[in-house]
Amino acid sequence: MMQRNAVLITVLFALFVSLISVSAVFWEFYKLNKQQYIDHIFTKYSLIAQVYREHIQSNASQIMLEANLAVYDLYIVKDKTEKREIIKTAKLLKKEGFKSYNTSLMINKNGFFTKNSVVNLEASMLQYLHKIYFYIEGQESDVLIKDELLHPYSYVNILYVYATVFAVIAISFILVLQKLRPLIRLRKKIALYGQGNMDISFCTKNQDEIGSIANELEKAKNKINTILESRTLFLRNLMHELKTPIAKGTIATQMLDSPKQKERFNSIFKRLETFVEEFALVEEVTSLGDMTDFKEYRLVDIIDGAIDMAMVDRSSVTVKLTGDVKIKANYRLYTTAIKNMIDNGIKYSDDTHVTIFVNDRGELCFESKGERLKHSLQYYIEPFTKENPSKNSFGLGLYLVDSILKAHGRVLAYEYEEGRNRFIFA
Repeated sequence: MMQRNAVLITVLFALFVSLISVSAVFWEFYKLNKQQYIDHIFTKYSLIAQVYREHIQSNASQIMLEANLAVYDLYIVKDKTEKREIIKTAKLLKKEGFKSYNTSLMINKNGFFTKNSVVNLEASMLQYLHKIYFYIEGQESDVLIKDELLHPYSYVNILYVYATVFAVIAISFILVLQKLRPLIRLRKKIALYGQGNMDISFCTKNQDEIGSIANELEKAKNKINTILESRTLFLRNLMHELKTPIAKGTIATQMLDSPKQKERFNSIFKRLETFVEEFALVEEVTSLGDMTDFKEYRLVDIIDGAIDMAMVDRSSVTVKLTGDVKIKANYRLYTTAIKNMIDNGIKYSDDTHVTIFVNDRGELCFESKGERLKHSLQYYIEPFTKENPSKNSFGLGLYLVDSILKAHGRVLAYEYEEGRNRFIFA
């Protein structure tokens, strides 16, 4: 299944990887951009620290501090309840400590002198209800300042860009998949043609690469159909024309006075009739297009029919299988294949006997005593090939068996063990 849809799976995998990669890049960019924005607006705390430091150094009034901060759109949160709520629930964006140096002029009995004092302060930037607050903490005092100009970081722009890129990639892959749809339909049509639907049409109006392939397939299909029709017509006419002189020759043979001549001519015409019948079977098997006439049969019934068709003594055939073994097959063709194996086993065995059984793998086997085949099995399933020219055969037996098995999705196999030839319907 995966191999059949390899292109589709590859495209979907590429889409998945692309979207994941773009998402990861944008996520990292979002985090970096947000941090840079926070670092940038946090620099405003230095201005607040300077105003607050001057306030501490000059020991100015609260009103003066508020006035200095208001110049920069900064306002002190005076309500204690609101202040506690903000400090408790606000989101901490960044926090940094700094020192405030205070120099004051002092006098004692020795005269005037300067006194330097250092105050440790901490500045925190908070986000609360879409507003930015600066919280300055000292050793003895603190102040919460609201910034009216600054706003929290907004990811809307990045989200918009990300959504745009995501949509462009997704639409691009959708267009690619849309272009692959004709290829999927073409594959299904080719499968139907291979199953014997000779009327299937590959024609398309598309002018792309897939359309060109489909139109070329249509031309090839038309040529193949023409060749097949010509071949079928030729073979059927040939066999029809052969049957007439054979029938006339058989009738004329009966008028001969010499028994020896009569027997000789009868043998000749019998062989010619057998040849025509085998040739007709070859034509039928090779032109078998689908499995619509395949039905389920008990294997013992097919074997019984094959023994009757072979017209051999039943004592020459031993059948070792139960009646519950069933197969789906074309009855006449499968019976012919088994009949040919029975004929072949009896004809070439040392004791004119063949045993039929089903092995552990559920495969039908034909076993007979005799010498190992001199050539590979492929040699014997070629048409008009036979081991012993003196035998009454045209060499189509195993070729027919192999063709019939292929039409049923099986193959003919061979093995030799302890003086026994074993042919297998694998």
